[in-house]
Amino acid sequence: MRDLPTDKTVVLVNSKRRHRAALVGIGGSGSQGPDMATIPMSAIKSIEVLRDGAGAIYGTDAIAGTINFILKDNSEGGMISVDTGGYSEGDGDSVTVRGNIGMPLGDGGFLSVSGEVYQADPTYRGEQYCQGWWCVEEGYVGNNHTWDAGNGYAAYQAANPGYASAWQAASLDGPVVQPWGRPNEERSGVFYNAEIPLAGNGTLYSFGNYTVSEADGSFFYRYPYNSVLKDLRTADGSIWNQLEEYPGGFTPRFFGEVTDYSYLLGLKNEMGNGIMYDVSVRYGYNEISYALNNTFNPSMGDTSNQKNFHPGDLSNAELQIQADFTMDISDTAVLAFGFSYLDEEYEIHQGGENSYKVGPYSNPDPYSFCDAGAATAAGTAVIANGSTLDCADSSDPVYRALAVGSNGFPGYSPAFSGVYARDSFALYGELNGDIGIFGYQAALRYEDYSDFDSEIIGKVAGIWEIGPVVSLRASLGTGFRAPTPGQQGTTNVSTRLPNGTPVAVGLFPAGGPVAGALGATALRPETSVSYTAGLVISTEAFAMTIDTYVINIDDRTNAVSTQDVSTDPASGAAYTNYLALEAAGVAGANSIGGVNWFTNAFDTSSSGVDIVITVPITYSGDSSAKLTAAFNYNDTSFESDITGYFNAESTHDFTNLTPNTRWIMTYNHYMGDWSIMGRASYFGESSNCNGDCSTTNVQTYDGIVFLDLEASYQVTDELKLSMGGRNLTDEYPEKDNIGDYCCGRVYNSSTTVDWQGSYYYGRLSYNF
Repeated sequence: MRDLPTDKTVVLVNSKRRHRAALVGIGGSGSQGPDMATIPMSAIKSIEVLRDGAGAIYGTDAIAGTINFILKDNSEGGMISVDTGGYSEGDGDSVTVRGNIGMPLGDGGFLSVSGEVYQADPTYRGEQYCQGWWCVEEGYVGNNHTWDAGNGYAAYQAANPGYASAWQAASLDGPVVQPWGRPNEERSGVFYNAEIPLAGNGTLYSFGNYTVSEADGSFFYRYPYNSVLKDLRTADGSIWNQLEEYPGGFTPRFFGEVTDYSYLLGLKNEMGNGIMYDVSVRYGYNEISYALNNTFNPSMGDTSNQKNFHPGDLSNAELQIQADFTMDISDTAVLAFGFSYLDEEYEIHQGGENSYKVGPYSNPDPYSFCDAGAATAAGTAVIANGSTLDCADSSDPVYRALAVGSNGFPGYSPAFSGVYARDSFALYGELNGDIGIFGYQAALRYEDYSDFDSEIIGKVAGIWEIGPVVSLRASLGTGFRAPTPGQQGTTNVSTRLPNGTPVAVGLFPAGGPVAGALGATALRPETSVSYTAGLVISTEAFAMTIDTYVINIDDRTNAVSTQDVSTDPASGAAYTNYLALEAAGVAGANSIGGVNWFTNAFDTSSSGVDIVITVPITYSGDSSAKLTAAFNYNDTSFESDITGYFNAESTHDFTNLTPNTRWIMTYNHYMGDWSIMGRASYFGESSNCNGDCSTTNVQTYDGIVFLDLEASYQVTDELKLSMGGRNLTDEYPEKDNIGDYCCGRVYNSSTTVDWQGSYYYGRLSYNF
């Protein structure tokens, strides 16, 4: 919201905070927000969006605004729908079955139960793997590279004719060794919402969910003789290479199974003095269980043939007790106040032993065959038995060391497993009222965290009705966002592309000993000040809102640019980083090529304007229509020195990679049993940098428009048929032409601009 990360927006369900997912983003701001896919569309009655800082009312995270999902409250009837579709490329087929049923509960109560089952096949939007260092098939041209008989991979292919077919088995997901696109995904879940009236005007209420989902995706392709498919000297002095198991190289496949559940119980009533109260207890839990297949632990070499691993699990649990009170203090003023207690627990669960085990080949010469360039007694013995060992040759496989842990994603070892817990307490007060044509709001909130200092934040807002159709509104608010336990504790070592080529990059907790040895300090809370001013026009012909805003955030949390790591003493700072990792006891530090951490990197200012216009249209007969247009322009700038946190590429992309301008125009036409929806979505110009951001290393992307269309026919009072398409003109963003996206990827996979192409679907829904 307002081009800020998701962790700057609070997500509510029935006006109660939704628990966070266990997943912490390993880049950018390290966002850890709720998994909104666990809320079935069939469970939603309406959605309320507050595009304004609301931290004083809803607490930490509400810097950009609030999204509130209101659940269905039907006591009878229901619906069921089947939605299926696929992409024009012939892939990505998906099926969604949704349903809802309402039942009476007690005298005047309800139980509304909604469910959803979803399954989607993967899409493929990349090219075959063909880089300057390796190309999988002769004659292939891709990503600005061609198969060249003079290159090393060409020589390998010539000497190993079996590779021509072996590489086709490198991936578990088809003949493209490194697929890029939408992953396989399955999800099923149920959500309930219930209320029971009590004697004395009280209401007992509850809602919750249980959802299970699975998804999988590929890591980077490991071509023959890359950094882990290297020759080794085994215990008998012979040469061994994992290519015996993976003759065509291999692509690790990552699997995640998510379990999410929550329940909330509350009581609403009125006390004798006219004060209304709402007391609730909620518990939310989200867990990710990881699996990694089609890989191996390189440091184990020939001592293990394990290919499938359990790297570990992540979980996030929240328990909250909340009490809210409201009272009328005059005919035109309402006072609200309350308190909240929140207990949070983020846990990194240890993985299977071999997923993090330090094998014998994590260090050179594990069997002590050589000493100072000469063979030891053990070395002499294996040479006598026919070994080609040459201790005087520094390139002999005896001196090779390989990476520790399941390659692609090493498991969580005991050293990096554990629980990160905290609790917090909050008090708030809010006054709302009207004085003639002027409406006002004032709020204060006190929050105290067990792992941070306390903070007081506030907000004042007002709206002035200067005429029968025109109003002016404005607000001023401060905000506060404490880093989550997940952001403080998450650790990750995985293959990434900090400089355009795949290397193992380690993310370590900012407050831990590893990042501390590299110069990191523990995370601090973010603070913010936001200003808004707007115009509201409401007539019979149209309604329009124009809101300008400025959001200043100090001590903004973000990952630093990846710091290089090298075992080469001549590599300067990169070698210093390696020594720091070694001193901190990081297993396999000699195989890590980069490292980063989250920090309070800088101050930023985000400013912009939101415009929303709604126009009802009446035609003759039984036809009517509605036209809605929403426009946003946002600009983000740095307000502090970022030296030491960001390199040139990160600096450029932070403020330029996301389009500044976006708009959506939607037209709905209703005519008897028919309805038609047309929508145009525009994403403005943006640019991407690779490297030092010289003129030749910056690519500018033009703006792009997506067109959607849906037609629906009400077959009977209960049955409705809909057919439509998204991105009907099959638009794609421009492909990378500056070499920033390696290994078959041609689009920015993290962009807000869709890169999947046209999607066509049909939906059959039945209401009863």
